[in-house]
Amino acid sequence: MTGTGVNAQRESRTDSNAPRTILRTPRLRLRLLDAADAPFILELLNEPGWLRFIGDKHVRTTEEAVRYIERGPLAMFEQNGFCLYCVERASDGAPIGMCGLIKRQALDDVDLGFAFLERYGRQGYAHESVMAVMTYARSALGLARIVAIVAPDNERSVNLLRKAGFAWERKLRLATDNEELDCFVHPG
Repeated sequence: MTGTGVNAQRESRTDSNAPRTILRTPRLRLRLLDAADAPFILELLNEPGWLRFIGDKHVRTTEEAVRYIERGPLAMFEQNGFCLYCVERASDGAPIGMCGLIKRQALDDVDLGFAFLERYGRQGYAHESVMAVMTYARSALGLARIVAIVAPDNERSVNLLRKAGFAWERKLRLATDNEELDCFVHPG
């Protein structure tokens, strides 16, 4: 990664059994989730950081994780052409987190989202994937305005958003949550 950007490359797969890679960076692949990712999703959604800052999705079994994948990221991809993607290391294919775009009913704007397994923190993976998603959102999807919502006490995420060029815009409450959140916007 050099300067302020990431050379995010789009990929297509011809093998219908292989996970569909959407983006590549020097160290990462961002791809659609599939049912085989259920154990990873089960672990990620029950990490202390996820539960504290994102919320309990009540996913406690691999079957519930498969439903989360199907009804969440895959349904969003079918509806909008984007979603939260599985972030995996290119070197060994290990799933390490999720990063992508979300269209929530409670927000007018498309929202950047990301979460990583704690053991892969502080290695630059989140920043690398966020920059790739932002490049993709602008160039391939033509999105002019992208926001990110975050709990005010989630310092690591706030710092990452600022490093990625986001600026604080306002406080807000989502219709599904009474917690006051900070809304950051990327100037584009």
